[in-house]
Amino acid sequence: MSIDWFIVLSALLFATGALGILLRRSPMVILLCLELMLNAGNLALVAFSRMVGNGQGQVFAVIVMVIAACEVVVGLGLIVAIFRRRIPLNVDDLRELRG
Repeated sequence: MSIDWFIVLSALLFATGALGILLRRSPMVILLCLELMLNAGNLALVAFSRMVGNGQGQVFAVIVMVIAACEVVVGLGLIVAIFRRRIPLNVDDLRELRG
């Protein structure tokens, strides 16, 4: 089976995530779109690993998933802290964070 469809799907997922980051102003939606982009990269890694015939791409995809989980934990923690301080949850308004 050819990996062409996997790469096309990965490119579409990545483009959707990139558009979501560029067009939306909510930090939660931006985090979700960033996760979509990371998963598109993981799909491409697994597809290329399957094409080559070794498992190195799959191992690297698992490492990327662990890093993405850590990124989500930190991002959600920041969003909750911002929400508790009653600062508007708009990325344009959060450019200048002051203590």
